[in-house]
Amino acid sequence: MHESTKAALNSTVTLRFLAAPTDVGHSGSVDAGTVLEWVDKAAYAAAVGWAKAYCVTAYVGNIHFADPVNVGDMVEVTAAIVYTGRSSMHIRTVVSSGDPKGGAPTMRSDCLVIFVAVGDDGRPVEVPKFTPRTDAEREAEQHAIARIGVRDEIVKAMGRQEYTDAGTGERVVLRFLAAPTDVNWGGKVHGGTVMKWIDEAAYVCSARYCGRDTVAVFSGGVRFYRPLLIGDVVEVEARLVYTGRKGMHVAVHVRSGSPKGGELKLTTYCLTVMVARDESGTAVPIPPWTPVSDEDKRLWAHAHELLEIRGRAPGNRLPNHLMENGYT
Repeated sequence: MHESTKAALNSTVTLRFLAAPTDVGHSGSVDAGTVLEWVDKAAYAAAVGWAKAYCVTAYVGNIHFADPVNVGDMVEVTAAIVYTGRSSMHIRTVVSSGDPKGGAPTMRSDCLVIFVAVGDDGRPVEVPKFTPRTDAEREAEQHAIARIGVRDEIVKAMGRQEYTDAGTGERVVLRFLAAPTDVNWGGKVHGGTVMKWIDEAAYVCSARYCGRDTVAVFSGGVRFYRPLLIGDVVEVEARLVYTGRKGMHVAVHVRSGSPKGGELKLTTYCLTVMVARDESGTAVPIPPWTPVSDEDKRLWAHAHELLEIRGRAPGNRLPNHLMENGYT
């Protein structure tokens, strides 16, 4: 690529808007699922601007939800290319919000999103190489590279697991048709929309378990296996697999297929952590869950293994509510 063309590529996109009343969720503030939609849209804009091609969400890394975004906040979502492979773009995405009347915005969440550029035939295509120019960009690139090995371990650990009816943990299944309003610019369902469905199913599962309103504080290992099409039957299954003193770890599988019949195929899988909150919004302890069946115990150990793998990631400090547990 000619140097002048490289220089014209912008590696950062920032979206700014007000959090609308329609964005409010079950928690009384903006739900994690809506924040994830914003993250996906900003990262998509950065990806297609860099690749000059259609791009698909491949993976969303660890995302911690700090203080909530409130209706009326001025929201700023910044997505920056930090590393490129042959066809992949690693994008650091930061969500901040604050009073639109002034003052510095507060960071609400921060995560790494991976998009892949694809051609008209759906196959990956090469993207321009990102070359960091500042110390901050070089540091961000090294951070992204260092997480590749951890991410591979997480994907392999998830792939080894099997979920059957032998599990006894709280479980919910949501089913519906993917609507035309869910479509993205390539005719597929937005990755952010899928992540919103994941948040909704995890909320129902965790709220049923503890009998309180719950909110997501962490989502990790969100891997997209195949596109989800408009008109597909969608099945979102959420199952409790692990409890900490406050955190409920919920494994969520999204499957889809033709409404005319046939097997529903795995589209997306992730593990999200929910906490219960009292009327003041403070996280409160939840009842400990004790695994019963062999599958329960295996999935419990799997959830703890994922925590240990993530804990080895450079600069990753997991909150206590993710690690504490009452079962050994």
